[in-house]
Amino acid sequence: MILLKSLALRRSRAFALGACLALAACAPVATRTPAAADNDAQAARETALAATTSWSFSGKVAVSQAGNGGSARIDWTQAGADFDIRLAAPVTRQSWRLSRHGGRARLEGLDGGPREGADAEALLLDATGWQLPVDTLAAWVRGARAGAGATFESDPLGRPALVREQGWTVEYRDWDAGSPPLPLRVFARKDTASVRLVIEHWSAP
Repeated sequence: MILLKSLALRRSRAFALGACLALAACAPVATRTPAAADNDAQAARETALAATTSWSFSGKVAVSQAGNGGSARIDWTQAGADFDIRLAAPVTRQSWRLSRHGGRARLEGLDGGPREGADAEALLLDATGWQLPVDTLAAWVRGARAGAGATFESDPLGRPALVREQGWTVEYRDWDAGSPPLPLRVFARKDTASVRLVIEHWSAP
């Protein structure tokens, strides 16, 4: 997820990045090894979330990799395996769109016109140099694990506090009061890459 300034001189096709927006961060929550009840609650939560395949959210995102980064408004709409992710940097007025329909990904907003490919993550990485786990992030952003190999730790209320999956550590710092509750602050990191989301509005879980 990238908007924005050139990632490196060797990638003249990357976006122009505005100055990095400081996303407000709550203090990290206390974590605990999940008890049996926490495991059962998380499994039930994920089952309930899986039943709703169409959802959307809007908010702010900050992305960085190896010291380079930027921020933007984000609007993410998901419909099954298809998605439409739009970013806009208010200061630079740059905009960018990553979408997938019928198994085909499309990246718009680049110099030279749109690009298409079968793998959204690979398409984004090749065009911008940024690593963003689009498919797994669609699960993480709702407080769910993407696959069977993930581990998690609970917060004092039994909600996920940390999820570790595919080399990423996903931290949840705030939740809404819905049923099921949905994350409002999601920080993910892997090696030198990080993604920070502040979600302002959810539409369906």
